[in-house]
Amino acid sequence: MDIVIRAAVVFLFLWFITRVVGRSTLGELSSFQLIVFITMGDLVQQAVTQQDYSVTAAVLAVGTFAILTIAISWANARWRPAARLTHGLPVVVFADGEPALPVMRRERLSLDDFMAAARGQGITSFAQIRLAVLETNGQLSFITTQGPEAGAPEEPKPG
Repeated sequence: MDIVIRAAVVFLFLWFITRVVGRSTLGELSSFQLIVFITMGDLVQQAVTQQDYSVTAAVLAVGTFAILTIAISWANARWRPAARLTHGLPVVVFADGEPALPVMRRERLSLDDFMAAARGQGITSFAQIRLAVLETNGQLSFITTQGPEAGAPEEPKPG
């Protein structure tokens, strides 16, 4: 039972850490961050099993993580406040032709990273962006303007 309790505590701690790290960081990890997260996995194993290398300890620890993951998914699907707590809410980071700099700063999203994501969607200037949303999964969604400046075909002129 001790392993189950330690696994539950570590699970909640890891969930908290991923929420603190932030969405934009989790969207694409740098090499260093990936190494840190892999190392965290080994440290978590040591904290959960405490020198107990038995198959039973491994099954209990992994089973606890799996049950908690399923429970959170179930709660998210049936109770909207749970989804807000565990995943957060999408955030508007660009609107009305201007980046929302205080929001971007709070989400630790730089203008360079924002424009790199925009270029990945074929957007080359702020003028093409009507709205940009930082989704709960760390990805940026862009709604572009319609018209010649956005690369849309020009309307035929009468006459």
